[in-house]
Amino acid sequence: MRKVLPRVLLGVVLVALVASGIRPYDRLTWLLETVWVIVGVPVVLLTWRRFPLTTLLCCLLAGHALILIAGGHWSYARTPLGDWVRDLFDLSRNPYDRLGHFAQGFVPAVLVREILVRRSPLRGSRWLAPLVVCACLAFSAFFELIEWWAALAGGSAADDFLATQGDVWDTQWDMFLALVGAVTSLVLLSRVHDRQLARLAPAIVGGTTRPAEVP
Repeated sequence: MRKVLPRVLLGVVLVALVASGIRPYDRLTWLLETVWVIVGVPVVLLTWRRFPLTTLLCCLLAGHALILIAGGHWSYARTPLGDWVRDLFDLSRNPYDRLGHFAQGFVPAVLVREILVRRSPLRGSRWLAPLVVCACLAFSAFFELIEWWAALAGGSAADDFLATQGDVWDTQWDMFLALVGAVTSLVLLSRVHDRQLARLAPAIVGGTTRPAEVP
């Protein structure tokens, strides 16, 4: 299952990515939203032999990729799922971008945690969780800077990428939701993550840590 699932997830993500590129709402918005997937997939594939990921992290990364892909195809302010939630709860805006920024903390928290546990002395340290949250907040803040640069470069053409929908506090909401996502991820998934990490027996080879499957 561990060998098959990553391949299945990769196939689903690649099919969704290709499909999303067919007549998206706006080509530039599609590129800006999906560039993380376009870059991330080759990075995972190139580093897989030296750094295979836990099943939990594979599932989370695939889910996050699908969120980004959907937002790229329809734009975050126009996703059908967000419209359905808006109408169901009588909201003033499409909340899909809120989901995206929650995921921006929820998923990277496990990614950063996995890297730190396997590549640093922080395993079992009390500093692990706070540093993971700080890393997620730093990435969220960096993403807001990217949105700012996109707005300066593209003007009104970047509105679909920004997805503020008239909310003057959108940037603050984005970072707050990333914070909530990171903390929620650590609270809910740390024990499951630790069990999966334990199955990757760290073998020290040439001064570096190389995870190997436990038979």
